[in-house]
Amino acid sequence: MTAMSTRAKLGVVVASAVLLGAVAAGYAARAGQAPRTPPPAGAEQAVTLTSGPRLLAITDRHVSTVAATDPAGPRTVAGLECLRVYAAAGTGVCLKPETAWSYQVVVLDATLRQTRAVSVPGLPNRARVSASGRMVSWTTFVGGDSYTSSGFSTRTGILDTRTGTTVASLEEFAITRDGRGYRNADVNYWGVTFTADDNRFYATMATGGRRYLVRGDLAARTVETLKENVECPSLSPDGTRLAFKEAVDADPAKGWRLSVLDLPSMRVTATAEVRSVDDQAAWLDNGTLAYTLRRDDGQPDVWSVAADGSGTPTLVIPGAESPSPLT
Repeated sequence: MTAMSTRAKLGVVVASAVLLGAVAAGYAARAGQAPRTPPPAGAEQAVTLTSGPRLLAITDRHVSTVAATDPAGPRTVAGLECLRVYAAAGTGVCLKPETAWSYQVVVLDATLRQTRAVSVPGLPNRARVSASGRMVSWTTFVGGDSYTSSGFSTRTGILDTRTGTTVASLEEFAITRDGRGYRNADVNYWGVTFTADDNRFYATMATGGRRYLVRGDLAARTVETLKENVECPSLSPDGTRLAFKEAVDADPAKGWRLSVLDLPSMRVTATAEVRSVDDQAAWLDNGTLAYTLRRDDGQPDVWSVAADGSGTPTLVIPGAESPSPLT
């Protein structure tokens, strides 16, 4: 690690978030702000992770739910503060402040009760839970690694909630790139999504200025590259497609196009969303994606679009972010 002052490290981390994820930068900018609308007293008891059909999201840095049939309607907001949230099968993951300058990954039960907590470095960016509720993953931005020319990197970890086994960083895994073993100190991962067996997963790996879709095996501690220019994959409920953000002309500086990869054919279909989507989309069902876009003032909204390239984007939850379905 390079020797840097506290102020210099903070500057590097914020700059890193801008380059790799506008969402993380937005979190950092609002880290010290109080929520605009305080949650109602006792609201923690009103929000559960098994109250489907509902949508889970973050409203003013707090966990919230809305009816799936009326997502723009009344909203229930809990007292639990999170910067990123996701849930499946009654298990939730919340990336939350631990102190003014540090964060935790917190595993939640169906009533939002904390069951585990792991302190993590850097700024929260991505979070996922496997369909069974067993596996939890997270990604944070960190600063100061000497092996990166820009002074930043990511940390992506995985927790098995059944056994307690924790992978602090996917950088420990052996890599096969283009059919051959590969090692490089600049390897970074982000955006995990799990398959139905709770062992295999997909994620993004960056190295040498390129970004790859990788398929991983937790038990074997291995990953293999499948395709370039695939970031923040999200596996469909039927396990046949990956929603992802695709850098325009393979250049993240030009923004990202929300697209879908058909795994059997490896064919890519761009969605009807032409705005730059810097998010790990969630599948509301086998045909619909949800994702966060920010307004000019930085405030988030949740939108949806068809996964097959048809239709037009629809505003789903105004003033919210980090969506996931509760069914």
